[in-house]
Amino acid sequence: MSRDPFRVLAIPGSLRSGSLNRRLLETVAELAPQDVEIVLYDGLGGLPHFDADLDTRPGPEAVEDLRARMFAADGVLIATPEYNSSIPGVLKNALDWASRPLGTGALAGRPVAVAGVSPSAFGAVWAAAEARKVLAASGARVVETELGIKKADTLLGDDDRFDEVTVAAVLVLVDELREVAAAAAAEAEAEAALA
Repeated sequence: MSRDPFRVLAIPGSLRSGSLNRRLLETVAELAPQDVEIVLYDGLGGLPHFDADLDTRPGPEAVEDLRARMFAADGVLIATPEYNSSIPGVLKNALDWASRPLGTGALAGRPVAVAGVSPSAFGAVWAAAEARKVLAASGARVVETELGIKKADTLLGDDDRFDEVTVAAVLVLVDELREVAAAAAAEAEAEAALA
């Protein structure tokens, strides 16, 4: 009997086509086990700035696409750079849209893991912490593990892919994401049985 793969929506927190965050998620998607399907989200740049006047049902097409992709995923994996000791504005904007309406938005109850990726010696740990804070406030089920990938530009091979140790660390994060999703599913089943 075959089981559906664990579906992960991977969001790079940078718009730059050659960003380390994007390259990390691409490498992880290529090397993920067969029972994990990682799909890269490329729509951050197409999202309008969050505006409550635009927050209608249905909302802007790009926003509805993001929300639909999150609802269809079993979990979300974010790789973020650090800009001025925090998360990039485009990533915060996407999280704001996905959090609406508060309590029932695409992030509510959604398992999410965050990795900080940076060429700095700190590995974007402040940005990752900020992202986890925003996600928790949005009602997401946030994986607690902190993963800061420092000096990320030195971890690329000649093929422009990240090294095995770095990929393995992110895949451990994906395993933890799967555990959080399984626990959420078990809680939902228990609540349904009591109803």
